[in-house]
Amino acid sequence: MSFAKAQDLLRLALMASSRHFGVSLEDIRAEFSVSHRTAQRMTDALELTFANVTKQTGSDRRSYWKVDDPTIAQLQPHQETAVEALEIASRRAKEEGRLRHAQALEDTRNGLMLRLSARDAKRAETDAEAVLEALGQVTRPGPRVPLNQAVADAVTEGLRGPFRLEIVYSGRSDQPRLIEPYGLLLGPRSYLVAKQPDRGAELLNFRMDRIQSAKCLDEWFVLEDGFSIENYAAQAFGAYHDPDQLKEVVWRFKPEAAERASEFQFHPKQTLQYQADGSLIVRFTAAGWLEMSWFLYEWGDAVEVLEPIELKEFVEGHQRSDFPSLP
Repeated sequence: MSFAKAQDLLRLALMASSRHFGVSLEDIRAEFSVSHRTAQRMTDALELTFANVTKQTGSDRRSYWKVDDPTIAQLQPHQETAVEALEIASRRAKEEGRLRHAQALEDTRNGLMLRLSARDAKRAETDAEAVLEALGQVTRPGPRVPLNQAVADAVTEGLRGPFRLEIVYSGRSDQPRLIEPYGLLLGPRSYLVAKQPDRGAELLNFRMDRIQSAKCLDEWFVLEDGFSIENYAAQAFGAYHDPDQLKEVVWRFKPEAAERASEFQFHPKQTLQYQADGSLIVRFTAAGWLEMSWFLYEWGDAVEVLEPIELKEFVEGHQRSDFPSLP
């Protein structure tokens, strides 16, 4: 057996021991990117190598292989990457004001470190610090508005239920509002997507930094059927949603800016089309012309708005030719 196959067999044994019902052929195909026949050969090798392998049929009529009380579980693969990932995720959660999530990630990281030998734990910690140093300590540059931790915690509880929230929101009135939370849009300014029943069935965006206080109520509600926060977010370029502005957007980047522009994902459902002269056409459908204009300004006169006409007129005359570099 080659070293590569031995490593795959070890990974498979760990999978089969750590999953409550074991692993199916479909799980193996997805995890190892192999054919159905190769997955069968891997389960044959698993049964041949380990004496404590059991095979059972699940409620979905699939066969599952389980390694019971495995000695193999005591063999820990190098965990440097897992430690790095947990550390990065924890620091990012702190930046976004999600201290409860940050603490849970830190606890998971610490639990992982406890299972390693002293030598391996030290090496994993040292390697993780080196990677974080190289990544600039995973700091997200640029301005942002910090979140109120008590508000963030209440919103998290509301989204888990889902439960209704009672919030006090800075605006025309400081009277408490009853809302039904649907999701969060994170960015320089973070927004809570929610419905306010006394204002109708429309989804609204509440700026998190303007929520003065929030209380999670013991009142469960039913989410709108078929709602997807990803699909909702895709209706806008940024956080501003306006059905009247939801139109096809077409930008043309000059040949000298085309390659740089192609590296960006301006919208999750964008299409890119190179032209004969080397320019690049970007198309997507979204609202938020003001946020688009803020972004387009960074490109100076290297980009031209073709559609919609309202956005074209909005940015007309504001393009500059003296920016020393592209975004």
